[in-house]
Parts: sequence; C-alpha cells; structure tokens
Amino acid sequence: MREIAMLDANTDAAAGQALDLLHGAPSMGDQAFYSGGYEQIPTSDLICITAGLRRKSDESRLDLINRNVDLFLGILAEISKVGVKPGAIVLVVSNPVDVLTHLAAQRLDLPAKQVLGLGTQLDTLRFRGLIAEKLNAAPTQVKALILGEHGDSMVPIWSSATNGGLPLDKFPNWNPQLAGELFARTKSSGAEMIKKKGGAGFAVGVAIKDVIEAIALDSRVLLPVSSLQNGCYGLREVAISVPTVVGRGGVLAHYEIELWPKEIQGLKQSANVLRETIDAVQKRLAGK
Repeated sequence: MREIAMLDANTDAAAGQALDLLHGAPSMGDQAFYSGGYEQIPTSDLICITAGLRRKSDESRLDLINRNVDLFLGILAEISKVGVKPGAIVLVVSNPVDVLTHLAAQRLDLPAKQVLGLGTQLDTLRFRGLIAEKLNAAPTQVKALILGEHGDSMVPIWSSATNGGLPLDKFPNWNPQLAGELFARTKSSGAEMIKKKGGAGFAVGVAIKDVIEAIALDSRVLLPVSSLQNGCYGLREVAISVPTVVGRGGVLAHYEIELWPKEIQGLKQSANVLRETIDAVQKRLAGK
C-alpha cells in the first residue's frame, strides 16, 4: 500500500502519528504517511477501524459494548456518507470486535466478504507465544489456534496444536494441567497487559499487520479472523472467528478443519454468547 492516511478525532495526534511514521519510513519502505479525514475513504483500498475506549482491567471486552457501539456507529455513518471504493476491504479492530464486525457487515453497503474483524488473531499469537515459552521452543515453530469470540468464551483448539509438526503431548512435562494454565493465561492476557502497561501495543500491531499483509499481498493465508458466518460449523448470522482464507478480496473462504467434539461445542456456545449480545444491542438501538 503506497499511501497510509491517519484519521483521528484529535487531528494533532493523527498528524503526530503520521510524522512519527514518516521519520521511520527510510528504514521501513517507500510508503507516504499523512493525516487526513473521511475524504480519504472513497479512494482507499483498505479501511482499518481502531477507534474505541480502552478496556478497564476488571471488565470483559463485551462490557465495552455500551461505551463503544455509539462511537462505532458514528464512524460507520461517516463512511457510508462519503462512500467506499468498489472492492475496498474494511478491517475492524475496535472492541468488542465480533459485535462491531457484525454491525459493520449489516450497516455498510458492502458484500459480507469485504468486512472482517481482527477476531482471535491476537489471541492466537499470544497462545502460540506462551506455549513456545513453556516448551522452550521457537515461537515460529508452534502452531495452534484460538477460535470463537475474542473474549471470555474463546475456544482453544488443542486438537491440531503442534510444535515442529509434532503433537504437544509428545514433549516432556506436557500435561492437561499445564494446557489449562496456558489457556487461562492466554484468556486473561488482555487484562494482564492493561494492568502492567496500560494495554497491548506491540503484539496487537503484529496481529493487525498479519491481516493487512494477507490482504495487500493476496497471500490467501489461513487466519482466525472474525466475519459473518453462513454455515461454517453450522454457525449463521453471527460474526465470529473460524479458520478463514484471507486475501485481496477479504474473506475468500471458511475452512471447517476437523475439531474435537468438545471444541465444536465450545465454538457453538461462543456463537450463542455473541448472538445474545448482538440481540441485546439491536434491541437497544431499536429503542432509541
């Protein structure tokens, strides 16, 4: 992507971020960075929405909904007003990401495949990193997935987790208790980062980079991102993370990789949690 425009309600902050990136551009690539407004939307190939209030350490991501939905809908209204370039992709990062991705897919006049959320990509990176640390393994050699909601009902996929291509139970000291502890820490990582440094920064940036790179380069890689479902694992009318092929067209396909029965059940329960929240949001918005 040749040009990157920064849009923020605080125009000075946007200009500062653009200038900071410009200062580092000679060592990164030949992109042009600048601050702008919604007038940039109609010519943009990818629109990444990150706006939102930070989560408090004692609240779940879904607790954010009453504080962030109105802000998010205002952004969608502005995007709709100026119009989106044909074929452009909208990537939602704002939390609660699955609920907001669902709203974006409903409210924007775009094919559903062109709207996706960061989903459990960050959770998956955290999961793999923590497993690698415990096994004293190279992080890039650990393959594991978190699916479902980016939140409390997320589902660890142990059935296909490997290190160097080998199942995790082939490694010394691996046991169910350790697995449970690693998943528990993965699930609480957001709160841990808020407590220790005010919020995630580096890892979430890497997660966003992974998705944007897959789109920009048409990599067609399998990522656990959130998108509106229409039958994968029997899930419908809910934005949730399942194994997704991501490329220049956005969501190119959903893959039903083989899961253990308890993992499928967990995924369906996660969808139910999200559906209840989405229904509550729709009811609240209808009553306005």
